Amino acid sequence: MGRSRAVLVAACSLLIAVACPAVAGAADGPGPVCDHQPTGYEQPPTGAIAVDPAVDGDLAAKTAAHPAGTTFWLRPGTHTLGNDEYGQVAPKDGDVYLGAPGAVVDGRGVNRAAFTQRARNVEIRGLTIRRFAALQDQGVVNHDSGDGWLIENTTIEDNAGAGLMAGAGQVVRHSCLRNNGQYGLNAYQAGDGITGLVLEGNEITGNNTGDWEAKVPGCGCSGGAKFWAVNGADIRGNWVHGNHGAGLWADTNNNDFLVEDNLFEANDAEALFYETSYNLVLRGNTFRRNTLVQGRAFATRGDNFPAATVYVSESGGEPRVPARTSAIDISGNTFEDNWAGITLWENADRFCNSPANTSTGYCTKTADKASCTAGRIEKPPAYDDCRWKTQRVEVHGNTFRFDAGRVGCTSLCGRMALLSNYGTFPDWSPYKGTVIEEAITFNQANRWHGNSYSGPWTFVVHDTSRTVDAASWRAAPYSQDECSSFGGGPAGC
Repeated sequence: MGRSRAVLVAACSLLIAVACPAVAGAADGPGPVCDHQPTGYEQPPTGAIAVDPAVDGDLAAKTAAHPAGTTFWLRPGTHTLGNDEYGQVAPKDGDVYLGAPGAVVDGRGVNRAAFTQRARNVEIRGLTIRRFAALQDQGVVNHDSGDGWLIENTTIEDNAGAGLMAGAGQVVRHSCLRNNGQYGLNAYQAGDGITGLVLEGNEITGNNTGDWEAKVPGCGCSGGAKFWAVNGADIRGNWVHGNHGAGLWADTNNNDFLVEDNLFEANDAEALFYETSYNLVLRGNTFRRNTLVQGRAFATRGDNFPAATVYVSESGGEPRVPARTSAIDISGNTFEDNWAGITLWENADRFCNSPANTSTGYCTKTADKASCTAGRIEKPPAYDDCRWKTQRVEVHGNTFRFDAGRVGCTSLCGRMALLSNYGTFPDWSPYKGTVIEEAITFNQANRWHGNSYSGPWTFVVHDTSRTVDAASWRAAPYSQDECSSFGGGPAGC
């Protein structure tokens, strides 16, 4: 049984009076979820409170009037929350919201958020939640990042801001996060307390309709899903496609991610961007036709930085940060006609307390922030611990297929990369010059091996000025891709 099929069967088993449709493509991997939700809850469960769509604000009023742990059944129809921008539902601990077929909660472009406050263990199943007017970086469902929420068989679409926020222990299963203005999911919680996040069997598509990277240049504030300081995430069996920017973006002190058996297709920028974070297993995924929009934009303006489908930026394995692995392990994935492959990058000027660190106020998980200052950072252990290092990355057992004609590119595409920049900033930095270029290339245990390549791949190594062919990439001094095949055949020595 395929993973997505198993997820659907498990999800259907939780529903009452369910007719579960066949899901296209599910037997072969992740497939459609949007517009393929199972039909459930045609009748209210025993003891559930019925909510009337004909009564504006009935959902919020009945939630307020009943004790924690109440189950609410939303009748078919469009449910509204009044004409106040702060019209919203404030669940209590353990509240459950079940949508009858055709039950929609509609913000009408007026209400900022649908479900708010910090209740724990709230469940939302079978609803469509749409057209809320969340502000930048804020969300519509679980607006205040409550812990333990379950979002299942639910569609969250056409909202401003983020469709969904996250708390610790949150599970999002077989749901549709579609065409939201900034993010499908923004996994951020004040105090950085998110642990044990699960995304399984979802469709995450078309998000960042507001084109936030153009609206606020350099904001780093878009994606199908964005993760900030999440400690432990399982992301499996999702279809992440057509997002207007990155598909999944883990930014700043994330750790212990397992990303497996997902299908990443036609995301405008990186399929996966793992930035200033730690300890990742990326395995068994398929990447198709990603990064084409971003790659063409780079090529058009003559930017020779190696745009990537999987971009590992100042991130690596770190044994001192507890996780299921002490590496970044990239294995068993298939890459088909993306703009590029994998880029391992480390910005020599970005480190704890550097003005070049765009994650303002954050330090590495291995350093005392006070030690990362002029006069102290030059000495051990600060010298090593104040950098987010791209280290201990293993790229093995993957298949990389690239046809420049099908991709439609003539230059700056079909590249793999391992590099840094010449350090220049700030003036008290101990990492100036070629220090980090040498470290990431030769001394930080970054290794490709046992992969299979087809197509005209080239390799950017050490810095953006060095592009080499497969033979030079494999030869000294780089000595990469031992036991790999470059003719499309299986890898092996």
